[in-house]
Amino acid sequence: MRRLRAYFFTGLLTLLPIWLVWIVFKFVLSLLSDISQPWVGPVSSNLAAAHPEMLGWMDDPWAQAGFAVVGTVLVIVAVGALARRVVGQRLLAWFEALIARIPLAKTVYGSARKLLDLLQTKPDGTQRVVLIDFPHRDMKCVGFVTRVVTEAGTGRELAAVYVPTTPNPTSGYLEIVPVDKLTPTDWTVDEAMAFIISGGAVSPDVIPFDRTEPRA
Repeated sequence: MRRLRAYFFTGLLTLLPIWLVWIVFKFVLSLLSDISQPWVGPVSSNLAAAHPEMLGWMDDPWAQAGFAVVGTVLVIVAVGALARRVVGQRLLAWFEALIARIPLAKTVYGSARKLLDLLQTKPDGTQRVVLIDFPHRDMKCVGFVTRVVTEAGTGRELAAVYVPTTPNPTSGYLEIVPVDKLTPTDWTVDEAMAFIISGGAVSPDVIPFDRTEPRA
């Protein structure tokens, strides 16, 4: 029984990181394939029906999922290349002007756009990647400062901090934290995302924990 228990825990520790990678990989693949699936599926099915001997394998769900991922990646690369050109920037400006006329779409698109733009820049006077006391003062969470505001009445600086969850960083919490309660880090956004997605397995050797209290 001891040997079986040891084998079980060894196998569990061996498979756990692979399982986490598969969850993230499957999540990303599902998002990518779902975008192109509406047009990739009919096209591949028609090609398979027209040439069953040579292209019959294209009707397989796994093949269609692979084609959908490749198609989505190509579309993303094409959009990125177009966005760097004058024509693409004009089209993007026209699209944003169109979205601005739709109330709900305007809110969702504008918020997502501002969040992505903010994560690519460093806020004035505040480090982008910080640690906050959550859920209590003896525990820390990695968060991204998205905005610094002023408290009404006192003038104290407050930071809006987005705290992603592991291993899916697209969901999380929004915390309002006093700036003097933040624990600054020297991490980049990429390093913080790798730390979060890997469940802490990918991390620097030294991590700040206690804040440096200002001298009286």
